Amino acid sequence: MFNRNDETARIGALQSAIFNSANFSSIATDAKGVIQIFNVGAERMLGYAAAEVMNKITPADISDPQELIARAKALSVELGTPITPGFEALVFKASRGIEDIYELTYIRKDGSRFPAVVSVTALRDAQDVIIGYLLIGTDNTARKLAEEALLQAGALQSAIFNSANFSSIATDAKGVIQIFNVGAERMLGYTAAEVMNKITPADISDPRELIARAKALSVELGTPITPGFEALVFKASRGIEDIYELTYIRKDGSRFPAVVSVTALRDAKDVIIGYLLIGTELKAGALQSAIFNSANFSSIATDAKGVIQIFNVGAERMLGFAAADVMNRITPADISDPQELIARAKALSVELATPITPGFEALVFKASRGIEDIYELTYIRKDGSRFPAVVSVTALRDAQDVIIGYLLIGTDNTARKLVEEEQKKSDQRLRDQQFYTRSLIESNIDAIMTTDPSGIITDVNKQMEALTGCTRDELIGAPFKGYFTDPERAEAAIKRVLSEKSVTDYELTARARDGKQTVVSYNATTFYDRNRTLQGVFAAARDVTERKRVEAELQQAKAAAESASRTKSDFLASMSHEIRTPMNAIMGIADLLAKTSLSPEQDKYVQIFRRAGDNLLNLINDILDLSKVEASQLELERTGFSLNDLLEKVTEMVALRASEKGLAMVYEIAPGVPNDLVGDPTRLRQVLLNLLGNAIKFTQTGEVTLRVAPDADPSVPTALRFTVSDTGIGIAREKLGQVFERFTQADSSTTRRFGGSGLGLTISRRLVELMGGRIWVESEVEKGSVFAFAAPFEISASDNRPAADPVGADPELPLPALRILLAEDSPDNCIITIAYLEDTPYRVQIAETGAIACKMFEAGRYDLVLMDRQMPVMDGLTATRTIRAWEKANHRPPTPIIALTASALKGDREMCLAAGCTAFLTKPIKQEVLLRAIRENSLVAPSLANEDSNSIDLIRLSAKSRSAIRIPAYLRNCKQNVIVMLDALDRVDFETVTSLGHQMMGSGGMFGFQTITDIGRSIEQAAESADSDASRKWVGALSIYLDGVETNAN
Repeated sequence: MFNRNDETARIGALQSAIFNSANFSSIATDAKGVIQIFNVGAERMLGYAAAEVMNKITPADISDPQELIARAKALSVELGTPITPGFEALVFKASRGIEDIYELTYIRKDGSRFPAVVSVTALRDAQDVIIGYLLIGTDNTARKLAEEALLQAGALQSAIFNSANFSSIATDAKGVIQIFNVGAERMLGYTAAEVMNKITPADISDPRELIARAKALSVELGTPITPGFEALVFKASRGIEDIYELTYIRKDGSRFPAVVSVTALRDAKDVIIGYLLIGTELKAGALQSAIFNSANFSSIATDAKGVIQIFNVGAERMLGFAAADVMNRITPADISDPQELIARAKALSVELATPITPGFEALVFKASRGIEDIYELTYIRKDGSRFPAVVSVTALRDAQDVIIGYLLIGTDNTARKLVEEEQKKSDQRLRDQQFYTRSLIESNIDAIMTTDPSGIITDVNKQMEALTGCTRDELIGAPFKGYFTDPERAEAAIKRVLSEKSVTDYELTARARDGKQTVVSYNATTFYDRNRTLQGVFAAARDVTERKRVEAELQQAKAAAESASRTKSDFLASMSHEIRTPMNAIMGIADLLAKTSLSPEQDKYVQIFRRAGDNLLNLINDILDLSKVEASQLELERTGFSLNDLLEKVTEMVALRASEKGLAMVYEIAPGVPNDLVGDPTRLRQVLLNLLGNAIKFTQTGEVTLRVAPDADPSVPTALRFTVSDTGIGIAREKLGQVFERFTQADSSTTRRFGGSGLGLTISRRLVELMGGRIWVESEVEKGSVFAFAAPFEISASDNRPAADPVGADPELPLPALRILLAEDSPDNCIITIAYLEDTPYRVQIAETGAIACKMFEAGRYDLVLMDRQMPVMDGLTATRTIRAWEKANHRPPTPIIALTASALKGDREMCLAAGCTAFLTKPIKQEVLLRAIRENSLVAPSLANEDSNSIDLIRLSAKSRSAIRIPAYLRNCKQNVIVMLDALDRVDFETVTSLGHQMMGSGGMFGFQTITDIGRSIEQAAESADSDASRKWVGALSIYLDGVETNAN
């Protein structure tokens, strides 16, 4: 019958036995953590007697404080509640009913530390109230050391396993051979294929020895063991180190003795999954002697106390000592790293639970206890240098099994250490390279894949998965051609890559799993391994479906445009006569008018009209003849002409447009360019007008420059190069190839902003090509464009001399006329100044800013400069200083510079003269004052120097009459300025108001309106002071005055 009391007693006794086991530390506390029970296991592990800790301390007092802090932080984050470092951190989970097992470092009474695995349980009374805690711990030192040893031994085991000097045989759990290394093949005569998955190591072992070993082990271990494979691995299966001698049988039947070391192979759950048997062949005595005396091993034999008795040549070579230096004098400990000896002694003391003295005892203690011992050690040479060694230690015993000495066989481990380190670096580099390569492949926007030479896919990226709708696993191993609508063309692509090494822009249509089709453009190349052996094809496919659609639309649009062009050409050709007839009539009337009695001014205007009409007729004829250009039926004239005259007329025709936009118009002829040429001046003028017209159209600020120079191509010595450069909007690099196409501009928005048919450059290109030349363009967005063409011309027999420099000869020589640079930002002031000088031999060019004035001055040669003081971008004084610096740097004599200023304050004259000005005039400037200043300050002015006062008066009267004609336009401009100034005041833009006030202060008196000059001065002063009320008052006064002037005029 079941007796509950007996069972309770039995369970209690068992619990007591477990609790008091010396293998566990059992520590019980009260609810506050004060120790109440401290078992013998805890005493043994921690070095305290129970009486020293009970009712005195908590388990936290014998734990690593840093670990308690870290554990408290981790638990606070994990459980979302603040936990105090200390005893609470040890038991908090258990107090919440959560199972808690963790690693912890305990601190012994002597201060030493050891790792422990601790299990914590909350103790509760009958009402489930916590009355204390039980902490059961196990010493974790051995496992930690084993983990470290495994890590350290990994590379060495690999080297031994693959060595031809060891037979390494790995089996599964049943003993069937799975690995049979090259050493096993060499020793036993079998190939790996002959034994793997076929036999066990027992099948190649002496059967009698297996029987004898089974009997011996059965007696030794007290359990029956079957002869066969079990006899070979039984000890290892029980975790007992096992090294024994065994006779192996070779394939040819011969036998040889071997020493076999057996290890059980376990998985992560400590379950045996197989065995490893490493064997070495035992040698005869002579061979053993040869090995002992090998220079490749240090063989050191000692007596029982450790004093060296034998020191072989290998030891001498490795350590640098002669045998006589060490025998009977020192121990191996004297040539070993002392810090390592201390560390080894401590480790062994913990491992073997016995105190071991640092020194020779630490080197041989395991061997003295019959435990195989192979370890790493740092030896110290005679010269003090150090090297790592692997040392195997064996105890030498006499016939009575008494230890009489020790044998330490060492190998220099330096090379292996270096190899291991280099291998680590190499492995890391390989991993980094693999990661980098994969990242490149996956981050590519193209669908990428690799195939073998037969077209079987070997790798893909995610874009390829998206393109085909298949996973990477599905794609790898499948034929490349199977994912395209035309498999034969896809297969041909692979063959072409293999034959040509690469292909580009090879179009295929991919078909996805869901039937979706995508046009792709493939670029592919072959790839090889390091031995230059072909591995396959690397291909990248880009989706060009949208591009193909756009190209088709563009092609259709271009075809439609060309059809329209042909229709228009036919129409223009049929209307040619009707258009030419009225134009010829108009030009005829102009010719007749020129023959009537005209004033000089009227005659000048008629001549400009005739030239412009001639050019307009020529342009219309060019457009009407477009059909001939298209059909290559247009013929060029061949006639003599003056290049200088042509260029002057061309620049005169575009100068007004440039001036209206505030652009500087410059043209230069390089030395060595002939003037009298033979060619087609009409077509040359047409090309130049087209390029200059485009340059002005697409330039908002800055300048347009025409340059003529001999062409750099030596093969055509009579060719000239014409270059038109601007500072306009520029053309994107990718659009440069389109600018000479019909109906094409670089940007569709350009047509909307600037107009134009898109035919001009096409005609220009055809004309230049007909001349036997070439045309090209260079451009950068927002920085401007350079259009240039080169064409051959014949030099007229009447004049083979180079043309003179168009800007005049040396400024110090007398000239019939002066070239004057007028730097003035006010259009009104420019008009009146030019009117003052119209009946003089002076030629005036305008720059609307100081910066442009400097560029023009450096590019040309001027006899005199009229410099307004206040201008945007760069003021007149800065421009004057810049010009003077340039003259000095280029060794030029100073050119007269007359300052024009609307300010007459004290010190202004001195500032102008200090900046480098020659003279100083205050606005409003009278005509005679300006003419006198030019005459007095010019370096060469013979035509004016001899003028009498009557001629000066005639010039003044003529200028006044022309100024009167311009007064209405001037007043309209002033009224427009009033609107601009009021708008600027609304935006608090005093800078604009100041500038316009300054302009009117300088221009009013020049047109005869002193009141405008006075009000302009007041506006400028108020705006400079940022006085909004005063500025509005004076702008209002100007508006009222202008209304009154208009009323009186009417």
